[in-house]
Amino acid sequence: MNDRPILSVVVIGRNEGERLIRCLESVIAMDALPDGPVELLYVDSASTDSSVERARQLGVTVIRVNPVRPCASVGRNAGWRAARADLILFLDGDTILAHDFAAVARREFEDEKVAVVFGDRREISTDKSIYNRMLDLDWIAQPGTIELCGGDALIRREVLVRVNGYDEELIAGEDAELCSRVRALGYKIVHLDRRMVGHDLAIHQFSQYWRRSVRTGYAYAEISQRFRDSATPVWSQQARRNRLQGTLMFAILVGSPILSICIWSIVPIVAAITIIGALAIRTAIRSRWKVAALNTRLLYGLHSHLGQIPILIGQLKYMCNRLNARTAEIIEYK
Repeated sequence: MNDRPILSVVVIGRNEGERLIRCLESVIAMDALPDGPVELLYVDSASTDSSVERARQLGVTVIRVNPVRPCASVGRNAGWRAARADLILFLDGDTILAHDFAAVARREFEDEKVAVVFGDRREISTDKSIYNRMLDLDWIAQPGTIELCGGDALIRREVLVRVNGYDEELIAGEDAELCSRVRALGYKIVHLDRRMVGHDLAIHQFSQYWRRSVRTGYAYAEISQRFRDSATPVWSQQARRNRLQGTLMFAILVGSPILSICIWSIVPIVAAITIIGALAIRTAIRSRWKVAALNTRLLYGLHSHLGQIPILIGQLKYMCNRLNARTAEIIEYK
């Protein structure tokens, strides 16, 4: 009897605690696939909690990695290289898999040019913090053939072999970097208009939000630099736009109170608040298609503009590291 799995699910995690167990249980409870079994592997990146023991209690195959610099790429590469199926479903340990996603998404691979399929990621704890609520809108994208995917994705193993997996030198943005190399080979990346996973950002403090934004900026700078002269550039426009917008936002926030003191008038501060408020309202109007409450879209508007400052700092951090030939450390926010 052939017991080779039809699908391998690779879950990566580091100190995810109850979130990991919830993720693994959602995979175990997914709809059965009619033409073969499903293999479940958990790759642990040097957790100091009970993640490994609890995963084993669920009967999950555990792979432990202990890199000098923990990052998602190391875990994903260890997972798919140990997996046995032709399709690899990658999940982050803080997600909950939709029970029917794998069964539906597999149909897309009837097209031999499709290499990656993914669906919607939505936050499951939007009531726990304003950060979770506004960042939930960041996950919403238009369906169809798309340039990039996130960490949760269903990928052909043969494509992973051809591109030699994820780049383990990256501390963030490894998914976008992989997608660029995949597209360069002529493959397609497909975003389905259906729920793939629920996600738990677990951001409850401004310091977490700040570090996550800095990490985003670091990824923008590093990956846009790497693909600057390629036929499949990644994040070049986003990096340039952030350098402009981040600088302007910083100048407004810092310059307005200084100017107010110099001229002994509150007018510059009022003008700054008016400009930022107007930009947030414009973004809230333009993001109506994301179907969210107005107050959430206004928060999202503030995030879209004021959040450019820590993203800019992330870009500057990358530039400093590059000039000084320093190796970046992972930027964790949980």
